[in-house]
Amino acid sequence: MKKAITRFAPSPTGYIHIGNVRSAIYPYLVAKQSNGKLILRIEDTDRGRYVEGATELIEDTLKWLGLDWDEGPIVGGPNEPYFQSERKDIYVKWAKKLIDAGRAYADPTPEEKIDEYRRECNEKKIPFLYRNFRPENPPKWEPGMPIRLKTIPKSYDWHDEVMGDMHTGPEVLDDIILIKKDGFPTYNFAHIVDDAEMDITHVMRGVEYLSSTPNYLALYEALGLDRPLLVSLPHILAPTGNKKLGKRDGAKSVTEYRDDGVLPEAMLNYLACLGWNDGTEQEIYTKDELIKCFSIDRIQNSGARYDETKLLWMNGQWIRRIFDEQGARALYDRTIGFWPEEAENYSEDYRVKVLSIIYDRLKTLSDLKTMTNYFFTEPEIDINAIVENKFLKKMSEAEIENLLKVAIKKLSSIKEWNEDELQTALNELLTETGKKPAELFSLIRISVSFAPFSPALNLTLAVLGREKSLARLNAVARSI
Repeated sequence: MKKAITRFAPSPTGYIHIGNVRSAIYPYLVAKQSNGKLILRIEDTDRGRYVEGATELIEDTLKWLGLDWDEGPIVGGPNEPYFQSERKDIYVKWAKKLIDAGRAYADPTPEEKIDEYRRECNEKKIPFLYRNFRPENPPKWEPGMPIRLKTIPKSYDWHDEVMGDMHTGPEVLDDIILIKKDGFPTYNFAHIVDDAEMDITHVMRGVEYLSSTPNYLALYEALGLDRPLLVSLPHILAPTGNKKLGKRDGAKSVTEYRDDGVLPEAMLNYLACLGWNDGTEQEIYTKDELIKCFSIDRIQNSGARYDETKLLWMNGQWIRRIFDEQGARALYDRTIGFWPEEAENYSEDYRVKVLSIIYDRLKTLSDLKTMTNYFFTEPEIDINAIVENKFLKKMSEAEIENLLKVAIKKLSSIKEWNEDELQTALNELLTETGKKPAELFSLIRISVSFAPFSPALNLTLAVLGREKSLARLNAVARSI
């Protein structure tokens, strides 16, 4: 397989969202699959939208996901610099080549005059194409003047690896700006120059750039460049499926998901499969598995609905997988910062024990804060939670109190307070009291936790310990 050289070229304009990340995952997989290279390039020429710290956020997110780049910021490489704002001289050099070849020109036309041309076209109800108003005798270019492509209107045919064979007529081609008056290049020009200088083989980006492709093809032609493989990635859609996903649709930034306890393995897995599948029923993939089985021809050509419920389900699967394959300690290392504040008063060994019996109920690591409180703080006694429980509400308070005292006596007699002995005692209690498991176990469970749910009762009691468990049961018995 020919080595692929791909790139992820985000703009540092704010938080990195779901769509941005998928546009990094696919180029990464293509590059690694062929033992090629992924280049990280920062497209920061739109200075009006530049956000301080956004580049560091991009780098941090890629590192968190395990998407290591082979060239770019931090790691360097033969194509430095990797910030477009530092490559201005390179773009001007390429633009001058086009001027010398008669395929570009300096354009001193004031913005007011261009607006006048646009109004004129609107009044005539015809499309505004700047090539119909280009200056007849453009001046020699000087810094501070925009440079435009002198396009040759013609039809273009091309193949998009996802969207298929495409065709466009000459009516969509125009004299696009290459270099702005502030000296910075436009995206339309800069990315083509950079891709050429960096030998990019696959250009993978959102489908929103498809309408601009004819102008890109005109630039490849004018510059005498071979076209790379063009891969348009369909939109990630809002859950309703009727529009492109936006922050208003409830999708958070990748950083927010990270802070909420979503694992990088789950995020990578989910986004890679959002609009792609390998033709099987498999849903859980490691990064290595994705590298092995990913193929561009399996990317769907329609938008994929974003489903946070599916992401959280997948995250739960990954939490269990890490525990089962790597052990409790490995999962515990991921949970730092997600425990209730009071957990700091307890040993790491105790927290690992708690995690070992609660992990399979977690959807995100942040669930630890609400699911484990009763292991670290004394729960507030709420008798209504007992007498109104659906399994206990048919019993009188006297019956509940008596059942609780019988349970306390039985549990107090246990010699070795461990999971097996506790389960044996609980089973014997069922026989001795004639109660159903839902009745007896619900009473004990609520009394020691006052939580909506908890792990298996014998496990919960074993981790809480004899002294704490019996103290809580007695406190409830006295309160009824």
